[in-house]
Order: sequence, then structure tokens, then C-alpha cells
Amino acid sequence: MKIVVLDGFAANPGDLSWEGMQALGELTVYDRTAPEEVMERCNDADIVLTNKVILSASTLKQLPQMKYIGVLATGYNVVDIKAARKQGIVVTNIPAYSTDSVAQLTFAHILNITNRVGHYARQNREGRWSSNPDFVYWDTPLIELNGKTLGIVGLGNIGMKVATVARQFGMDVFAMTSKNSSDLPAGIQKTTFEGLLAISDVLSLHCPLTEQTRHLMNAKALKKMKPGTILINTGRGPLVDEQAVADALQSGQLLGYGADVMSQEPPQADNPLLQCPNAFLTPHIAWATFEARQRLMQIAIDNVQAFLKGKPINVVN
Repeated sequence: MKIVVLDGFAANPGDLSWEGMQALGELTVYDRTAPEEVMERCNDADIVLTNKVILSASTLKQLPQMKYIGVLATGYNVVDIKAARKQGIVVTNIPAYSTDSVAQLTFAHILNITNRVGHYARQNREGRWSSNPDFVYWDTPLIELNGKTLGIVGLGNIGMKVATVARQFGMDVFAMTSKNSSDLPAGIQKTTFEGLLAISDVLSLHCPLTEQTRHLMNAKALKKMKPGTILINTGRGPLVDEQAVADALQSGQLLGYGADVMSQEPPQADNPLLQCPNAFLTPHIAWATFEARQRLMQIAIDNVQAFLKGKPINVVN
């Protein structure tokens, strides 16, 4: 079996090993693949692994020999699932490998906005504390999470982990979820989206991107929130209307926006959020801890191995 990895650098920039995958077939790993290079690199591959390289219906149609596509991520919108199914191509993803890491970064953003550790560390490297007349100073709001309300949109693995951590901080947790209220753990209350907008001090997005959730956080929704709310997005960039969020930050409707995802990645240099002092943006790194990437690599190997044995797992089509 010929195995081709189209964009392996993000998952493994060199600190992990491809040996486990090499044992399963003739392996070729490309760090990155441009759209115009996809056909040539996949031309005689039986198995293709992709993270963000798009495999469209028109591309798949020209690759009749392909038998398997492994997406090196949880989201699999980079593959035309219907076209793959029609051609008999098995498509798998990597579920639940980064739950702890994404929840961790979610709270890194929340704590950064409430305590502004980076802000004070930067000021003090520049001498602010050394020249201060008192033993203490602060020039930003400092907010205690205990007793505040966390709203969660989407209560899957990550949303549930975030809720669990929030409870340890003493937060009241409400969620918009398809789960029944009776199935929720103690301390998590179900409500509507409108309910979350009305009561949340911090609102965190953990739902999938669909036509219904695209621009879920738009100007209309943001105006329904309490002034000074914190919005966190470690889900998908297009869940928010970025111009509307920038406007809400400028007006003070939002105290802060912490995001690990953007509607376009990398973002355009003129993206309005890049100029907002209270927008705190990380470059899609929530999933990228060493431990999470180790799990991703092992699950990718397990997926291919199961496919070769005729018993595929984590199939999405």
C-alpha cells in the first residue's frame, strides 16, 4: 500500500516519529501541499492522509485508485464526504484526542482576560513595577470567576470538560445542548441560546460549524449580552461575525474576546480583530500540545491499521 501524507508538518514538525505509519506501507510525507500539487502527489496513492488540504469531489473523481482518506483532525469538512462514499473511499477522522488541551487553552484565554497576566508581565519587563511608588498597581479590571456565570454553546467532550473545570472555579454553568436536562451532571443547567445571551458573564463556543451556527455570534446576538461579557471561541472561526465582535469590543459591549480560531487562517492582515486591544488571538494552537499530537499520531496509525485489516474505525462517511 502506498501511503501519502499531504501536510504532515502541523501535526509533526519533527518532534514525533512517523515510524508507526511507515510500518504499514510505502510512506511519503510532505510538510505542505499546494492545491496545484494535490493531483500529482495523490496520483498513485492508495491511502491519503490530510489535515487541511482539501480533497474535493472533482479531485476525487480523478483518483479512482484511492481507497482510504484519513483526516488528521476531528473536523473533516476538508473532504467531500458524499463523493468519497460514492467512490467507495473510506474516510476517517481523529476524535477526542485534544479534549484536555482545548479545555486548557479555553481557560488560558478566560484567565488572561480576567487577570491580564501577559499585560503585567510585559509592563514589568519595561520597568513599570520597579518605578511604581506603591508595592502594587493595576490598570485593568481584575475579575474573580467564583460566582460568575459561564455559558457554554455545545456540550460535547470539550464543552463538558470546560464545564467541569468551571465548576472547580465556583462558576455557575449553563449550556445550550441537545442533551436532555436529566442526563446532565449536577451543576450544569440546560437553557436556550437566548438564555445564555442574557445570563452569561463568560460565553464559550464549543459547537460544530453548520449552516445554522455560522455567524451565531452576530451583531444582533452580541447586543443581547450583558455589557462587559467575555466571549471565548476555541471552536470554529466562522461561529462569529468578526467585524461584529470587533465593533462590540470597541463599544465596550464585550470586555474581551479570546479566540484560537479565525474565519480565515492565516487571517488577512486587515482583519479588524487584529487591531483590537481586547481581542486576544492565538494561532490555532489549542490542539497542538505535544501530548495531544502524540495521541493524534497514534490514533491515525490505529485507523490505518484497522482499515488494512478490513475493520475500519472512526469512519465518518
